[in-house]
Amino acid sequence: METVIDLDAIAHNMRILREHAGDAAVMAVVKADGYNHGAVEVGRAALAAGAAELGVTTVGEAVQLRAAGITAPILCWLHSTDTDFAAAVAADVEIGISSVAQLRAVEAAARDLGRPATVTVKVDTGLNRNGVPPLAYPEVLTTLRTLVDEGLVRFRAIFSHLAHADEPEHPNNDAQRARFLEAIATAKEHGLEPELVHIANSAATLTRPDLAFDLVRPGIAMYGLSPIPGDDFGLRPAMTFQARVALVKRVAAGEGVSYGHQWIAPHDTTVALIPAGYADGVFRPMSGRFDVWLGGAPRRNVGRVCMDQFVVDLGDNAAGVQEGDTAILFGARPHAQQWADLLDTIHYEVVCAPRGRVTRRYVGGDR
Repeated sequence: METVIDLDAIAHNMRILREHAGDAAVMAVVKADGYNHGAVEVGRAALAAGAAELGVTTVGEAVQLRAAGITAPILCWLHSTDTDFAAAVAADVEIGISSVAQLRAVEAAARDLGRPATVTVKVDTGLNRNGVPPLAYPEVLTTLRTLVDEGLVRFRAIFSHLAHADEPEHPNNDAQRARFLEAIATAKEHGLEPELVHIANSAATLTRPDLAFDLVRPGIAMYGLSPIPGDDFGLRPAMTFQARVALVKRVAAGEGVSYGHQWIAPHDTTVALIPAGYADGVFRPMSGRFDVWLGGAPRRNVGRVCMDQFVVDLGDNAAGVQEGDTAILFGARPHAQQWADLLDTIHYEVVCAPRGRVTRRYVGGDR
């Protein structure tokens, strides 16, 4: 089984996002191994299609991109107490800080290496995850001002993240915008002029041009999945999750299929065995409720999804499905959103699910 990643779709989606971004630059977010699409390959494709920068979560993710030869600006923004900031400074990775303690740790790394660190301040404007909270913000700015004056830190940007961007008209978006502008003004009062500011994610990039500022940070939309229900914006899914049929066999009326015989054949039928299961990212709670695309038509899973395999009903198999034929679990059709609806989750989780024995193959781009 494999995921097939279409780099031409990544480029297509990036062009759409650039159009929506207007004059703002685009940071392609490739955290979590490019939302399970492959950070290095997707990052290269996004940059070739016009992205100016890359964004990741951890220092480790950023250093991996540098090791692959990517020289574009890279921002990382989520850190633990044992984060290796020296590796980020040495690799010229921009570090998003959310506290004085993180800023002091970056300072220590810069002193040890004898070279300045590039720092961006993440401000909490109402999401209440990471980001500098309002009460701690003055101390962060005072400390940062001292380090900038000493030449230990290059202050690059201020950014934040939205809580309700997938609801474009939600009043909290305007409230966060106001808090963001206040945070920028406060930094300037401390003599800290950011080179750029940014707050827009995929949803805001596509629906709220007033939140574009200097740069936008699309993630999920670059992979072809819309953050706004009911509007695909012309995006193309980049991931297809597929597996080859392992076995085709007849099942007699009254015979049960898979553990517990939760499905009993109502009549003589033909089934196909797909060698992918919950160890590979096919969620067991979907058992008996999802389709794959096989033989030119949707085929319903019957019986429980197992660790390594599941079964689909072919009926009279008029299409002549054979062992070795390809079953599409999700992609353009069926869509990852269909899995998300069944699981009461979001398509972000669905595309992050293929794992373990699933291999990855790229098409498009310069391949």
